[in-house]
Amino acid sequence: MSITYVNDDAFHPSNDDYERWSKDGWEMVVGLEVHVELATKTKLFSASPNRFGDEPNTNIDPVTLGLPGALPVLNRQAVELAMRLGLALNCTVQKSTFARKNYFYPDMPKAYQISQYDEPINIDGWLDLPDGFRVGIERGHLEEDTGKSTHVGGAGGRIHGSDYSLIDFNRAGVPLVEIVSRPDIRHPEQAKGYINELREILVAVGASDAKMEEGSMRVDANVSVRKPGENFNTRCEIKNVNSVRSLGRAIEYEARRQIALHEADEPVVQQTRHWDENDGRTHTLRSKEDADDYRYFLEPDLVVVDPGIEWIERVRDALPVLPAERRAILADAAGQAANSEAVMVVAERGQDNYVMDVAKLGGDAGVALKHVKEAPELAEQVPVESVATLSKMELSGVITASQAKTIVAVMIESQNVDPEVIAADLGFEAMDNSDLEAMVDQAIAGQPEAWEKFCAGEGKAMGALVGAVMKASKGQADGKAVTALIQTKKPS
Repeated sequence: MSITYVNDDAFHPSNDDYERWSKDGWEMVVGLEVHVELATKTKLFSASPNRFGDEPNTNIDPVTLGLPGALPVLNRQAVELAMRLGLALNCTVQKSTFARKNYFYPDMPKAYQISQYDEPINIDGWLDLPDGFRVGIERGHLEEDTGKSTHVGGAGGRIHGSDYSLIDFNRAGVPLVEIVSRPDIRHPEQAKGYINELREILVAVGASDAKMEEGSMRVDANVSVRKPGENFNTRCEIKNVNSVRSLGRAIEYEARRQIALHEADEPVVQQTRHWDENDGRTHTLRSKEDADDYRYFLEPDLVVVDPGIEWIERVRDALPVLPAERRAILADAAGQAANSEAVMVVAERGQDNYVMDVAKLGGDAGVALKHVKEAPELAEQVPVESVATLSKMELSGVITASQAKTIVAVMIESQNVDPEVIAADLGFEAMDNSDLEAMVDQAIAGQPEAWEKFCAGEGKAMGALVGAVMKASKGQADGKAVTALIQTKKPS
């Protein structure tokens, strides 16, 4: 190859390169660190408000600013929310301690962060993705958030090249749980699926609003590459990726960059990198620190956190039905796979209970699921009784699927939510079987090539025949009935 690959960010690999490298047997190894701000009223160690969007430097106090003599007092609600999240992620909740993580940066006035180190509150869990892939959870530890720096001037909002920086301490001291996955992820789509599933769990258990756009959920990705079966290679950390789409792009780019270095026999340097959404590349921020660099030692002003079995079990018993179980219940009722698009979408919207209520009234959950997925306003504006009746009409053949779709639109747009009245007003009636058979015969006669291909076993030819019948009936024929009737006319 004519280009020399170096560690100075000059290389910009292409998608074609990535496809080739994947075929050559390279695989990415990804572990994610997710920082989640907890939904407490006050900060982790003080009574200042935990609130987004207030005027800068108004939610502060002596503890937040690290003033001499100010002592931390642990927020009980933060501990309980951390336990709730840990149990939802199948973790063991254990006795834990806090430590001082020492480093200087302007958004940490104390010049150290209070965090959990060797004894975190949550350990050894897992998260199953909708497709069944399991990602191990190494730990989920409590810590305080930092303030927010805004770098003015320069490019990309980074401190390098900026004219000056502004510091807002409102976020400093906000309670966080850092969820550290094991390096089990092998594809960007798995990483995106992990974040989406984690976000749903966070919201379901009330631990956080998980709004990535507001910074209450932030993702760091540790990326390395290797040939399958080899030991792990040097990794790089991509800091503070703020959207699921960006996460997938950043991981894929960084994997391509590292593969190029390996193929050119150049070393991958362990470092922290920044994802730039504008140019679609990662850039060097700093050399990656190890734990020794932070000089962890036990926080002298806080005692051991030992929740005890009774408190843990009370938290476990209070957990709601989690997203995966809700999807499973909905899928079973609707006769679909738990990771089907309709089940995933409706459950994520929180409209699965509406569909289940339709089923409780004798309606068909599968039909209701289809309509709610395509028209989410249905669950907000139309009583479940109406959708239950509609599903029975459609399932029994009184109306066709296309007619039912029209009725749904009318129910949403008008004050009339009675599907039987709407069907009568629109002249929707079940077609007589003899009329339908005549239309099928006409379609077969008018589409001889399609009929010949269908009889020869080409399944796609069925679409042309059904389409001809639907056109002749002006959409009033039941597609399932048409298909069944065509099948009966096929020579044995």
